[in-house]
Amino acid sequence: MPELPEVEVVRAGLEPAVAGAEITAVTVWDERALTRHVGGAAHFEAELTGRTFRAVARRGKFLWMPMDAIGASSQPDGALVGHLGMSGQMLLRPSGAPAERHERVRIDLQHPRHGEVAVVFADQRTFGSLAIDALVPTPDGAPGGRGTDEAAVPTQVAHIARDALDPAFDAAAFRRALARKASAIKRVLLDQTVVSGIGNIYADEALWATRLHPETPASMLSTRTVNRLLAEVRAVLEKALAEGGTSFDAQYVNVNGQAGYFAHSLHAYGRTGEPCDRCGRPIVRVSFMNRSSHYCPHCQRLAG
Repeated sequence: MPELPEVEVVRAGLEPAVAGAEITAVTVWDERALTRHVGGAAHFEAELTGRTFRAVARRGKFLWMPMDAIGASSQPDGALVGHLGMSGQMLLRPSGAPAERHERVRIDLQHPRHGEVAVVFADQRTFGSLAIDALVPTPDGAPGGRGTDEAAVPTQVAHIARDALDPAFDAAAFRRALARKASAIKRVLLDQTVVSGIGNIYADEALWATRLHPETPASMLSTRTVNRLLAEVRAVLEKALAEGGTSFDAQYVNVNGQAGYFAHSLHAYGRTGEPCDRCGRPIVRVSFMNRSSHYCPHCQRLAG
C-alpha cells in the first residue's frame, strides 16, 4: 500500500495541473471506485462538474482537493477525497488520451494556464476510492495538511492524526501517547490515529535505524529513545520523498507513470536473508498483524 512518501509524490505531481482548474466533465467507468462516496455514479458526476479545485492537499495516506461552491447554488464547499488503497493510481493525461488499463474514473479539467488535462484514477485491485465529502474545521486551528492553508479537513480524514513531517505535528502528544500504550512499538507506528502516513515499509526502516525490535512495548521507551525514533521516522520519510517513493512493482507510480527508486535504499524491509548493512548478520522476516516485519535480530534485540 502506498505510504506517505508515495502519496505526497502524487499530491505534488497533481498540484500544478489541478489547483485552480475547472472540472469540465466526469466519467465513472466503474462504481467500485466510489465505495466511500454517498451516492452513485450519476450523483458523483453531477456534483463535481462545473466546480473548481482550490488546491491538492494530503494528510497521511489521504488526498483531497477542496472545491469552490458554484455561485449561490445549494452546492456547498466540499472536497474530492482520494485514497489509493493497495494499487490506486492518479495519473495526469492529455485531454482525450486513450483509456488507461484499469481506469475507473476520469476527470476532465480546464486549467487557466495549462489548458485541458485529464486526471485518471486507475486501480487494479479496486481497493482505492474517490468520494465527495464535506470539510470540517481542524481542532487545533492549523492547516488541514500538506498543500493547503485552510484549517479544514474532510470528515473522512478527520480521525487521521497528523504525520511526522507536518509542521503542526505535536511531538509531546506523540510521546505521551506512546507512554500510555503497552502495545508493540511497530503496532503503534502503524496506528493512523497516533501518527499518520507510516506503513509497513517505513516502520521497519525507522525501527532498524533506531535499533528497536518491532515487538518492544511502546510504554517501555525512554523519552530519549522516542525522540530518536521520531527523528529516524522523519529522516526515512524525507529520504524516500527525495527518491520518489518506493516501487516494488508497477502498481505505485507518480502522476506521469514513473516508479520511485527508494527500494534501493532499504536497510530492512524486503531484505530477508540479506546481510544487515550495520552488522552483516542476516535480516529476518516474521509474521506481524497479518503482514510481515523485517529486522536484524542482532542489532534490534528485544529487551528481556
